[in-house]
Amino acid sequence: MESQEEKPIIYTMENKPIVTCAGDQMLFTALYNSLAQHLPREPMEWRRSYGRAPKMIHLEANFVQFKEELLPKEGNKALLTFPFLHIYWTDCCDTEVYKASVKEDIVRWQSLLRLHSTVDWLIVVVENDGKKKNKTNILPRTSIVDKIRNDFCNKQSDRCVVLSDPLKESSRSQESWSSFLTKLRTLLLMSFTKNLGKFEDDMRTLREKRTEPGWSFCEYFMVQEELAFVFEMLQQFEDALVQYDELDALFTQYVLNFGAGDGANWLGSFCQPVRSWNGLVLRRPIDMEKRDLIQCGQASLLDLRSYLFSRQCTLLLFLQRPWEVTQRALELLHNCVQELRLLEVSVLQGALDCWVFLSCLEVLQRIEGCCDRAQLEANCSHTVGLWTYATEKLKSLGYLCGLVSKNGPDSEDLNRTVDLLAGLGAERPETASSLQSPYKKLKEALSSVEAFEKHYLELSHAAMGMYKTIGRMRSARLVGKSLAEFYMRKGDPQKAEGFLQDSLKSYMSEGWSLPITHTRKQIAECQKQLNQTEDYLQTSALLASDANLTDEERKRFCQEILTFASQMRDNQVPKVVLGMSAFAQLRQMQFRPAAAVVHVGAALQLELRLHSLMPVPVQLEQLAASVHFSLEKGGARGRAAGAGGQRRAGQGQDGSAGAVQFPLESSSGAPPRPAPPALELYEIQDRSPSDNALNSAGMVCKNVHLLLRRQDSSASLDTPSSSTVAVEEGAQLLKTHDVTLVPGNNSILFTAPSREPGTYTLRQLCATVGHVQFVLPHIYPIVQYEVYSQEPQLTVEPLADNLLAGLPQRVKFTIVTGHYSIKKGDALQLSNTDAMPVLHSSTCSASILSSSGEPVGESVLSIQSSEKVTSICLPLAPPYHTIEFQLEVMCHIPAALPRPETERLTNGEICHRNKNRKRINSGMATIDQKISIDCPWSIYSTLVALTFCIPFKAKHSLLSAGKRKYIQLCVQNVSEKNFYLVDQSLTERHQVSSLELECLNGKAKRLVYSKQALFCLWEMKWTKEPPPCLQCLFSMSFSPADAEDSAYKTFCHEFQLENVSTLYSLRADIRPAPGAEHCHTGSLCGLEVSITRLAELSEAEQEDMALTETDGQCTTKLMYEVVDNSSNWAVCGKSSGLVSMPVTASATQKVQMEVMPLFAGNLPFPKIRLFKYLPHYATPAIQPDTDSCIENDNISLLDEQAADSSSIRSRGSVHSLGSSEQQRGLPMPRLEPFGSGQVFNSSRGRQVLVLPSKDDHVLEVNVT
Repeated sequence: MESQEEKPIIYTMENKPIVTCAGDQMLFTALYNSLAQHLPREPMEWRRSYGRAPKMIHLEANFVQFKEELLPKEGNKALLTFPFLHIYWTDCCDTEVYKASVKEDIVRWQSLLRLHSTVDWLIVVVENDGKKKNKTNILPRTSIVDKIRNDFCNKQSDRCVVLSDPLKESSRSQESWSSFLTKLRTLLLMSFTKNLGKFEDDMRTLREKRTEPGWSFCEYFMVQEELAFVFEMLQQFEDALVQYDELDALFTQYVLNFGAGDGANWLGSFCQPVRSWNGLVLRRPIDMEKRDLIQCGQASLLDLRSYLFSRQCTLLLFLQRPWEVTQRALELLHNCVQELRLLEVSVLQGALDCWVFLSCLEVLQRIEGCCDRAQLEANCSHTVGLWTYATEKLKSLGYLCGLVSKNGPDSEDLNRTVDLLAGLGAERPETASSLQSPYKKLKEALSSVEAFEKHYLELSHAAMGMYKTIGRMRSARLVGKSLAEFYMRKGDPQKAEGFLQDSLKSYMSEGWSLPITHTRKQIAECQKQLNQTEDYLQTSALLASDANLTDEERKRFCQEILTFASQMRDNQVPKVVLGMSAFAQLRQMQFRPAAAVVHVGAALQLELRLHSLMPVPVQLEQLAASVHFSLEKGGARGRAAGAGGQRRAGQGQDGSAGAVQFPLESSSGAPPRPAPPALELYEIQDRSPSDNALNSAGMVCKNVHLLLRRQDSSASLDTPSSSTVAVEEGAQLLKTHDVTLVPGNNSILFTAPSREPGTYTLRQLCATVGHVQFVLPHIYPIVQYEVYSQEPQLTVEPLADNLLAGLPQRVKFTIVTGHYSIKKGDALQLSNTDAMPVLHSSTCSASILSSSGEPVGESVLSIQSSEKVTSICLPLAPPYHTIEFQLEVMCHIPAALPRPETERLTNGEICHRNKNRKRINSGMATIDQKISIDCPWSIYSTLVALTFCIPFKAKHSLLSAGKRKYIQLCVQNVSEKNFYLVDQSLTERHQVSSLELECLNGKAKRLVYSKQALFCLWEMKWTKEPPPCLQCLFSMSFSPADAEDSAYKTFCHEFQLENVSTLYSLRADIRPAPGAEHCHTGSLCGLEVSITRLAELSEAEQEDMALTETDGQCTTKLMYEVVDNSSNWAVCGKSSGLVSMPVTASATQKVQMEVMPLFAGNLPFPKIRLFKYLPHYATPAIQPDTDSCIENDNISLLDEQAADSSSIRSRGSVHSLGSSEQQRGLPMPRLEPFGSGQVFNSSRGRQVLVLPSKDDHVLEVNVT
């Protein structure tokens, strides 16, 4: 917009409610400025009828002198000229003057108001102190006010108000003004609400009569617009806009009904031919010319729509919603075109295009006039639709007027242009000075070919730029396609091709098949005119395979390819390479055999299924598949590695072995669209909260955001095109010649080469037709077949997850012959071991399998065994076959388990165990047995390791009862089998004559289930002191429960016992406090610990360095400790200490301390531990205090440890006291625990009754 452009015409109609003023005009004139200034300052709440929300409005008024002509006449519905309030002004303070003149004037005034049924009036009495002082005989002011109220306001005393000293700056004056203004606003708003409500009721009544004959929409339009004017003058622009929207909707509905066959009589006036198409007028608040036409009933459809939209535009701009103007404008322009068709209005060809073009530019320039450039750029998404629509209409006008043809417009086109320009009329005065007005742009564009091209390209590039700015690439490409059509009409295919290729990308990325076909036909025409042979042939192939075209069109494009292929016979000219996707589609590849894994020299066939997309049969000179050879798989790594990998990816969707299914591709070349997500539907119910009755039910989709999500085109549409198709050179080929491809499915058979071992991967497929090659550059999914040359292999594996020692177990031998042929006399040599003999029978047989796993034959094995070697004669077998047979082995259970050794083969290679086997029960002890096997095809021995699990687990324990000793054996069945156990025995290896082991077990056969245990008990009796160390052997016989007739096997367990004699006996007693019968919680109790020596000094103890001799008597120091890990007791005072114990039988020491029970109930005794106290025998610089050393928090004690079945207790492994003091150079004494049978605690398991305290509110009872 130019700065010299004239401003829009200001709306000059009255925009304030009218208030008449009667009485003293000079008085009112003096107060007018103050009144007009103060009235709109305070807002008033406007409460409207029909439940509409209240609003705060600022009231203004147009004060005019009272005249009878201003009073409304009967039937007058105009609200703009309606006086809403009548005020009478007087400052009379003399009774005589009041009676003589003022009273009669008020009477005449009210008589006129009553004559016109006006009840909204107000009498204002102005008080002036200066005037009262000039006349001393004047009665008080209240008498005049009272007289007026008595004479005129008997029932409405509030209609008379007093305004005191209005021209003075006093508090009294301000209060008087405030009261008067409040009353004035209230009365004005009440009158306004009442009259407006009456007007709305009359308007509603008029609208309800629209079905009656003679009803006129134009008359109703003027009435409802009067209401909109009232809302506008109250600055309620939203309500005013609603009135125009209702008129818009009402008219639209009538037009739609007319199209459906239900027409109104008054619509005939809008069906008159359109004679003017000068576009919208938005630079005036009110287009009075078109309003007059509507009022007179002479407006056309375009006149009514133009005026209605201009008013909506004005109100939207007042509401600061300019972008809604553009949205409504676009809808209006499209709707007007449809409404003209529905009403069958006669319009000159091209007139609507002129009207739409002018209207689009008028709206855009109107928006530019009220927004700055930054706002326009940020909100171009709202205006780009108008730019595009204007571009389309200008293009349509160019085609109509012959401005796009190569030869330019003819005489008929020029006459049509003159007629269109005549309908525009003269340019409006408000745009006459603007150089860029819509009128001038259209007139200039239609004047010449060059001017048209300039304006059309300017609009097109502007629209494309806006679309790209906001990321709407599809729309930008659509405008570009329109530009391409323009360039094609102009004879410039070079510029058109770029826009068409961009549009094709958009359609292909989103799968629009029909636009793809149409665009490709245009591209083919461009390429043909530009002599782009290869591109034209590729496009022709795509069109020949396009099902959207007719058969004649497809055959025509196919013939273009065949004609070119037959004409080019010169071998020196390189062949034209095209993509195969448009020519034929690879559907399936089928291998025979299905595994696609063969050995060297084996036959392998490949059946290829092609689906021809051409409409006619095509003769192929050659069909070839290039094969890439590699040694990555196959070869020495064998069949197991070669048969896996990528072949699993080649399985068809139907699961057929050896068949590779290829995904279906669209013939248009567009990438396949991903399948939409599945619907997630849920039921919803609405029930009444009172009686739970079902009100409504429905379905809701939880993933609608995924289903309706738009695929973003900004990234995908700009991807570069695929690279040129290239043919691999020097690759091996699978060839076949003279193949005829018929439309539809075709089957072609190839023979695959298998001369060298390795992996063969199919890379490309090439079909040759004369001088044209159709190439599939990549075959995907990857298709491979493998040719292997395998070394012979021997595998030994158990048939069960766990091999059990002591029982016969079956193992499976598998021999893969590979390239080796088993000859007569070939045998396996197995080394025999005493721990694991090989059990064989005369009925052992071997199965022979082919390379595909099919049985070939079965043969009885010849097994010969000697002291060191077992020889197995192998049956005859050709290369690449498999021999399988089973043998029984048994591993004897040793009395003691051997330590594992490093396993190595005879050639020095480490033998790795099979980590894939999963051991079911990890709690079983295992034995590894190794077999050395000599194979006829190798000079090296194969070392095979078998792991056996011992089915039993034995544990021993030493039990004491005073001086009596018992040995308990626990035998647990840790396997999954059930066993019978008999003949349990326990012996001492050295056969000590003074020791007797008395068996306390039954002799019956015991059945032990899986995971169960059997306990055996022997009592030790001796006539003299037993030796310090006993070597014991436990043995039993077992047999599987499911094979009772089998022989019993022996299970042994060796263990060692030390220090079996009981040296000391502990006894503890807990006594209640003196005077109490029982112990109570929270009360101190006495704990007495008695330590008694049970045995004399033994030879082993005489060597103990802890012995001291005092007064001819040997003593030793012991340390006791009282602990309670269950927190039932609190030890008061010292919990540990030292005692000096004589080493003679029956010697006793007693220790007393205090303990406090913390809970009520039968509490177990605290735990009492006894340790040897070993002195340090070093003279420290400062002798440490013994008690302080014992009670140091850092003392570490050697806990008692139960002897394990396979371990021997270390006598020298003790922990020392006070490690921190040792670091400072202070030697400290040590504590050594006694053996498990050397100290007998007779109080273990005892309990004492503890009663709760009497003052406890919460009772806590310990139940053990």
